[in-house]
Amino acid sequence: PLVTSFTGKYGSIQYYVKAVLERPAVPDQSVQTELQIISHIDVSSPALLTPVLRSQEKMVGCWFFTSGPVSLSAKIERKGYCNGEAIPIYAEIENCSSRLIVPKAAIFQTQTYLASGKTKTFRQMVANVRGNHIASGSTDTWNGKTLKIPPVSPSILDCCIIRVEYSLAVYIHIPGAKKLMIEMPVVIGTIPCIGFSSRNSSITSQFSMDMSWLALTMPEHPEAPPNYADVVSEEEFSRHVPAYPPPIDCEEQLCCPVFAYIQEFRFQPPPLYSEIDPHPTDVEEVQPVSFML
Repeated sequence: PLVTSFTGKYGSIQYYVKAVLERPAVPDQSVQTELQIISHIDVSSPALLTPVLRSQEKMVGCWFFTSGPVSLSAKIERKGYCNGEAIPIYAEIENCSSRLIVPKAAIFQTQTYLASGKTKTFRQMVANVRGNHIASGSTDTWNGKTLKIPPVSPSILDCCIIRVEYSLAVYIHIPGAKKLMIEMPVVIGTIPCIGFSSRNSSITSQFSMDMSWLALTMPEHPEAPPNYADVVSEEEFSRHVPAYPPPIDCEEQLCCPVFAYIQEFRFQPPPLYSEIDPHPTDVEEVQPVSFML
């Protein structure tokens, strides 16, 4: 695949479409126009979904005049992001020195040019964020402090002449000493990552669509079944209830294993449906019927 178009500090990758008109005995005529190429990078690939964790500690001072260590640990949830996304940063800073420190984070772009066996590098900051001051003997925690990615060129990792790489740096500014820095590699892609929440919502919507036919077949308020006492009279019920078993002698219970006697109830099914009334009334009400001719 073609490499993404790019214009940097010391070189560029450009594409052109050129049309030439050849005519006999007349100079050729040509015209060309620039063509933008984008090589897509899917940040949903497993290699770019792995979290990155770094930690480092620095002793402030020198020789016998040390004031204490400053420790830093930082983590990002994944390695691949796209333009416009916000990178949540998780960090823990502990200041055991006697100085006031300031934690910061930034995204750096590194351009590497390869030609004639020589290498030239250009590095620039494209976005940054600053935290609160941390006094001596205090700690601070970043629980997802966001750093938004500005519109930048995607990463170029498979070109033999120009490479464009990005890194997220979390560093601490220490007055009178060299800053403590942690760098984590970041890949800027073109195809955004599909989160698990959106996947779950799409699956749920598909399931609800597939089960929509169930609501059409079931009534809103199902009718309750009839009561047994409404279809079986008390006389029929008493005829089918078996008698209780006779009492057992205590002496026989000592000579044989003990069993639990459970009263058995066998309810007869309701009578069959019939169109003939089994209990007709003695007096039939006769209503006059009139016909209109």
